[in-house]
Amino acid sequence: MEKRTEIRLAGEGGQGMILAGIILAEAAAIYDGKQATQTQSYGPEARGGASRSEVVISDVEIDHPEVLSADVVVALSQEAYQKFAKTVHSGGLLIVDEDHVAVRADFAGVKVPIARIAQEATGKPITANTVALGVLVGMTGMVSKEALEKAVIARAPKGTEEMNRKALAAGFAAAGGRKAAA
Repeated sequence: MEKRTEIRLAGEGGQGMILAGIILAEAAAIYDGKQATQTQSYGPEARGGASRSEVVISDVEIDHPEVLSADVVVALSQEAYQKFAKTVHSGGLLIVDEDHVAVRADFAGVKVPIARIAQEATGKPITANTVALGVLVGMTGMVSKEALEKAVIARAPKGTEEMNRKALAAGFAAAGGRKAAA
């Protein structure tokens, strides 16, 4: 049976969500042998503007590379939450950074202090994107943890491999026993 998973990673420019999408797609395609596409969109601002990365992962050839109905949305900013929370289909998964996103009263997702975990684990808030990937994969299993670690390390700037391993491990730990279908 064909399995297509659609993921939208969104935040502000500078949070690394586009890179996170690239890493997730590489984990799926290069290290797990699945089909994957990645597209991106960002505002004209270098930092602070809206940015999003969309990843489609499938067991079979992908005929449309964009997210049509998100299975998972990860929102690291208020603007990302306001724009994309409603794009998660019924039964999908919405993950938000609880320290940066004020949710509606009817919120039906998962709140994780992603940026705070990044700061505590590595001393660098810039690793929040890697923590977010750990949470996402830890909760869904959409790619293997091993594939994701290989993809993260392959993209990590020289000398930051251990810091990125710590960020990823912290994300996996934050996912904890929380499991969701993706």
